[in-house]
Amino acid sequence: MRIFNLLLIFSLSFFAYPKPIIGTENWTETDIERFNSKLADVKEKIKTSDSYNAKIAFFVDMKIKSGKNRFFVYDLENNKILDEGLVAHGCGSETGIPGNLKFSNEPNSNATSLGRYTVGKSYNGMFGKSYKLYGLDATNNNALKRAVVLHSYSAIPEEEQDHYISRSHGCPMVNEMFFKRLEKIIDSSKSAIILNIYY
Repeated sequence: MRIFNLLLIFSLSFFAYPKPIIGTENWTETDIERFNSKLADVKEKIKTSDSYNAKIAFFVDMKIKSGKNRFFVYDLENNKILDEGLVAHGCGSETGIPGNLKFSNEPNSNATSLGRYTVGKSYNGMFGKSYKLYGLDATNNNALKRAVVLHSYSAIPEEEQDHYISRSHGCPMVNEMFFKRLEKIIDSSKSAIILNIYY
């Protein structure tokens, strides 16, 4: 009977609470709460169509300063971060106060747009291989019109640093080596990967 009670307690504790996210050991409780909220948004969207990748998603936390890793490749099945890297925000998102950003969906704003995107087909542009982004929310549905795409840029460092990095014209712009790792994931995916940019 005692063994049964111990097994019951273990089972309840195991299934009653969500598993911790692997790779977020240095995050605050607030960071994790915000991420979990955006993760839930992505999972809800994935349920609406078989065209979305249910195994991998990308997340960008714009609350993290640009010199630190804030682009995350997330394993939806095993609840863990697989990779991370630096990513620029739009120059139009600057407010004059370091770390405080504003966001816009308006053409010519040069600002980052928050919300969920699907990563579309690649093409060769002025930054080399790039991926079209399709905004799924009212906050980013002008992405295609604004030519907001996922691309690399040589001025984005590979390693974290204490100062801020280069800014884009609204695109999520990443380091060249990190882009190559993303490229492998995107090109091997048979369904659309969702990217969620949040603040």
